[in-house]
Amino acid sequence: MKHALVVGGTGMLADVSLWLMDQGYHVSVIARNSGRMQQLMERADFKEKITPIIVDYRSDHELQSKVHTAIEQNGDIELVVAWIHLNAPAALKIITREISTHTVDWQLFHVLGSSTDVDKIKREVSVPQGCFYYQIRLGFVLKDEYSRWLTNKEISSGVIDALKQKDSIRTIGIIEPWEKRP
Repeated sequence: MKHALVVGGTGMLADVSLWLMDQGYHVSVIARNSGRMQQLMERADFKEKITPIIVDYRSDHELQSKVHTAIEQNGDIELVVAWIHLNAPAALKIITREISTHTVDWQLFHVLGSSTDVDKIKREVSVPQGCFYYQIRLGFVLKDEYSRWLTNKEISSGVIDALKQKDSIRTIGIIEPWEKRP
């Protein structure tokens, strides 16, 4: 069975986690909140296709250990969707290093906030050999003079489109004009 890892897959990416299951993946989901994980589990048609990983990904050793265990239990990870807050600067490197020790070719879809400098991030992310790296940038919605942030549904829909299209950089919503953001 194909194995995917979704970091932050119980909140705005919950529909992505469920969609991946529908595509035949076993999905390991990293979350910090057990209540949200329970809500995701309740929505899943096949609970056996989810491996909950409750961990604060700022805890480097615990994160590495839990990703390693998920790989041992469910096989090599072929696809990662990662929404990681800036307060965990080592988390992505830990995840990519652990996956690369087991998997030759895999895909990383890195979800980034609207104010992120995508070029800077691309330079800073150490993409291992065999990893196909994609960026997904979250923007906002602008109608006339009114602007708002994207909804979870819009974000998940955009991420799913990015997974299908495999654009090197995908923006969901808009990021310009920046002064119009909510």
